[in-house]
Amino acid sequence: QVQLVESGGGMVNTGGSLRLSCTPSGYDVANGCMGWFRQAPGKEREPIASISGDNSRSYVRDEGGRIAIFKDDAKNILYLQMDRLKLEDSAIYYCAAVSLRDPKFAVGGGYCYRGSVRHEYVYWGQGTQVTVSS
Repeated sequence: QVQLVESGGGMVNTGGSLRLSCTPSGYDVANGCMGWFRQAPGKEREPIASISGDNSRSYVRDEGGRIAIFKDDAKNILYLQMDRLKLEDSAIYYCAAVSLRDPKFAVGGGYCYRGSVRHEYVYWGQGTQVTVSS
């Protein structure tokens, strides 16, 4: 059984930084494809970034290096580093994973692909709240 547990959220002032973590059980971050999403109040959940087992990365927006997705294969943890936080970054942040266990995925737009086929995220965490205040 796969479980994803996010942590690292909290309250931070604008311009600050947070590093979110996603710790899977029953899932190897080096042998799959994972992503981060967020959902702000009154809005739909939206993708932020994705990363394959072999470390191909995609970002939905060009944030000028403000946001980075990366993982520690040895610790089996997925991260989302967010710097220069803005008010509009306030949201619940979720990590997600596809079911196929393979390190080789193409990534784009926060999703994972094998050829032209997008693999949907089937495993989701419960989310961690990020609140940015001025």
